[in-house]
Amino acid sequence: MYTIGQVAEMFGLPVSTLRYYDKQGLFPGLERTSGIRRFGDTELEALRVIECLKKAGMEIKDIRLFMEWCAEGPSTYPKRKAMFEERKAHMESEIAHMNRALDMLRPGDVLALCGKGHEDYQVIDGVTLYLDEHRIVREWLERKGLDKA
Repeated sequence: MYTIGQVAEMFGLPVSTLRYYDKQGLFPGLERTSGIRRFGDTELEALRVIECLKKAGMEIKDIRLFMEWCAEGPSTYPKRKAMFEERKAHMESEIAHMNRALDMLRPGDVLALCGKGHEDYQVIDGVTLYLDEHRIVREWLERKGLDKA
């Protein structure tokens, strides 16, 4: 059994995060001795899962639901799979959005947009800066067909 301080140190988390997880019901079988939380192997494994799901961008309410489904057993596999597929689709959408933003920073695309002799931009250390960046970005998005995304 481990104290909350020991677990916090093991996982590199603030003690307050572990208290929050406990208050959110993520450690349903957590033992207390004289009011002191005692973490066993079950809670450590739960914490590994929690941290993994947090890194995947899941919210606490969804993590709690996932863990409840796990406790219910194999009959909830389809629900868990659907939750992961939804999360994956959401992350793919975020990546696509970030890639569109990244594309705006690629000098080849940016310079092609501005054209030769265009005076609304200046290149400094390989980064293109614009005097009228909103107009330039709108035009670029329209040319890429991304203005409706």
